[in-house]
Amino acid sequence: MKLLLLLALVGLAQGSETRVPLRKMKSLRQRLQEQGLLESFLEQHPSNLAAKYFPGIAVESLENYMDDEYFGTISIGTPPQEFTVVFDTGSSNLWVPSVFCSSPACRNHHRFNPTKSSTFLSTNDTLFIAYGTGSMTGILGYDTVNVAGINVHNQIFGLAETEPGDFFYYTPFDGILGLAFPSIASSGATPVFDNMMIENLVDRHLFSVYLSRDSQEGSFVLFGAIDPYYTTRGISWIPLSAETYWQITMESVSISGAPVACSSGCQAIVDTGTTLLAVPTRAFRTLMRRLGASSSGEISCEAVRNLPNLTFHIHGREFPVPPRAYVIRSNGYCTLGLQGMDTPTEEGELWILGDVFIREYYVIFDRANNKVGLSPL
Repeated sequence: MKLLLLLALVGLAQGSETRVPLRKMKSLRQRLQEQGLLESFLEQHPSNLAAKYFPGIAVESLENYMDDEYFGTISIGTPPQEFTVVFDTGSSNLWVPSVFCSSPACRNHHRFNPTKSSTFLSTNDTLFIAYGTGSMTGILGYDTVNVAGINVHNQIFGLAETEPGDFFYYTPFDGILGLAFPSIASSGATPVFDNMMIENLVDRHLFSVYLSRDSQEGSFVLFGAIDPYYTTRGISWIPLSAETYWQITMESVSISGAPVACSSGCQAIVDTGTTLLAVPTRAFRTLMRRLGASSSGEISCEAVRNLPNLTFHIHGREFPVPPRAYVIRSNGYCTLGLQGMDTPTEEGELWILGDVFIREYYVIFDRANNKVGLSPL
């Protein structure tokens, strides 16, 4: 069971850090296993990770939350109503369930009640976000959003009115707080961090993320600052290739010094909302074969000690991910933390560097300079 850890943010009025403890919750996979529903659930909800990253309606697959969760608590309204959210660098909208929603997925989560907030402003604008496993519809409203002592006034957010299907019913989080760029926000909604910058609530136009390994404590998102404790080995700065997601260019991926994928260059998205490494299908099959795993990613736990690093070549530097990071151990079984993903040919080859990668680095998301900083842990 993953220990849900700490979310560290900045209370800039005092110029000090504010750490918010996260409560421990079971993963979606564990919940489904306990109820004997995992196998049927996976059959009914095939993953479609690629859908999240291509134009059209705002699309986000949430299958990746099944094994590892890093959740924080925010509040909305006056007086505050609390919600558990995923801080997701792969999307841009903030939304939570509302009292107007009668879907089963809403009834067993915290729901925002606008009539109980003296600062809520309603709109006639609607929100629709389609997911690989379902969808949500709702309306947009404005209210004060508090993130660890930072009050963002007149923040636009979604109030879910429908959450069809049963996927969200089992998720241990209420909603999502997107940290990507405004250009991909549904209904033109201004993201929370953009309003933090507009209202001068952060000292610097950046935020940074540390995700701890295993059951260790200390994970955080830090708004407006870089914690020097995590950058003693230096920071490699990588320019963005698009101001949509946190997207960068990779030169190649290698094993033991030999390129095995992305040999002609490819695109990669640094995404806290994806648990695994999402790999184009062809590269996924190559990696499974080279690492001695089955087509589903299963591998002998005894063989793990002899596995090589996966090395990502980005902006002229090497960023290794060791087997202890990309092998997932659960109930005596070992699987590779990689998932195949089909991407449209016109978009080229796309990789998603999810939590498996992020846990090896302190990651800085710099909006002022449109760069990602990586510091080895």
